[in-house]
Amino acid sequence: MPQPDPAHIMQIGTGFFAAKALLSAVELDLFSILAEGPMTGEEMARRCGLHPRAVPDFPDSLVALGLLRRDGDGPAARYANTPETAAFLVKASPDYIGGLLEMFNDRIYGFWGDLTEALRTGRPQNETKEGGESVFATLYADPQRLEQFIDAMSGASLANFRAFAERFDFSGFKTLCDVGGASGQLSLLVAGANPHLRCTSFDLPEVTRIAERHIAGAGLGDRVCAVAGDFFDDPLPAADVITMGMILHDWNLEKKQHLIRKAYEALPEGGALVAIEALIDDARRENAFGLLMSLNMLIEFGDAFDFTGADFRDWCAAAGFRRFEILPLTGPSSAAVAYK
Repeated sequence: MPQPDPAHIMQIGTGFFAAKALLSAVELDLFSILAEGPMTGEEMARRCGLHPRAVPDFPDSLVALGLLRRDGDGPAARYANTPETAAFLVKASPDYIGGLLEMFNDRIYGFWGDLTEALRTGRPQNETKEGGESVFATLYADPQRLEQFIDAMSGASLANFRAFAERFDFSGFKTLCDVGGASGQLSLLVAGANPHLRCTSFDLPEVTRIAERHIAGAGLGDRVCAVAGDFFDDPLPAADVITMGMILHDWNLEKKQHLIRKAYEALPEGGALVAIEALIDDARRENAFGLLMSLNMLIEFGDAFDFTGADFRDWCAAAGFRRFEILPLTGPSSAAVAYK
């Protein structure tokens, strides 16, 4: 019998090394700088404001992690982006997802240092721990931070929303309402891929002003609109399809069930509720990202959590929905669909 190997344990135990190297590179805007062309370590250090001690260890670590490529060896070696970092971590790229990583670096990374306390107490470990306001209250009070947050979420959601817009069968539907629609991204992608649909992005007034600007910029104002309201207190706009992209996991069970019931009331017979999430597999063995994201919800909100497809089906069945399906999207994410 082979001896157990500790390599997997050590890889996970030191995982924060790699995470912080990437987050610091994003904070330094290293990938955008390298979009100008390959650079030596000395040139990179000068552009990013790095101490000489950081070179070559920092860029070579990113090479070993598959985040940069290097041509040559020694001081004359030149570093460049990989196809993936060029696509997703250069700020000028339309597929930029670095906004989410910026938020992880600014806020979440430090909070995860208190995970043990969260596990023992069930209480949030974010700004509220020291008497500050909740993350949402802080965001909505600062238009600049709110826009930064929405941009971060848009980058993180783009691939999944695009996949949903292309893969879901909209042929039997005429209208869609995206609840918690943020920048209007999902509505715009769905409308762009399905010319027969009219879409509504539903969110708080501070957010719909941002959505209106994006809708106008996309030239889809004839089929996409932004409607202001509170999805807990106000009726949801009636539509054939109601979507909730990364919304349900922000709340506790009571509020999840409340939103599902409201969606049921707003849908016609045959209508569909779609929850796009990092859906945990029913056996809770495989989707590590979804499970860790649920721990992140504990750190952020205490009683909020991610969920399985079976959980979603049970909650929706209790509200009156009759048919269910799971549509895989990208990476660990899926669309859970309930039909009225």
